[in-house]
Amino acid sequence: MNPLAVGNSRSKQQLRLNWPDGREQVLDHAELRRQCPCSQCRAFRLQGLTPMVDGRVRVIELHPQGYGLQLVFSDGHERGIYPWAYLAQLTPVGASLLAMDVNDKAM
Repeated sequence: MNPLAVGNSRSKQQLRLNWPDGREQVLDHAELRRQCPCSQCRAFRLQGLTPMVDGRVRVIELHPQGYGLQLVFSDGHERGIYPWAYLAQLTPVGASLLAMDVNDKAM
């Protein structure tokens, strides 16, 4: 499933996707960078390591690739192509923060 619209806000550091099912998804640039699907980043995560990503990183270019989107980041990283299905399953901005807040209160 491909999105109907893709928007990028550098100032808000967010990528916005509008899906055919009516869902609007907002993804944080830094989280997108942490979740890069390129082989190098995937290998890093498979080793149980978390990529160190500057929270100020921005998506500076978008390149549609048919089955997904190549993102170019302000830190120079541009190797990953994010398949539409992969993007669709990523947690939107705020959801992970909400989960973290609930978990913090439970402790």
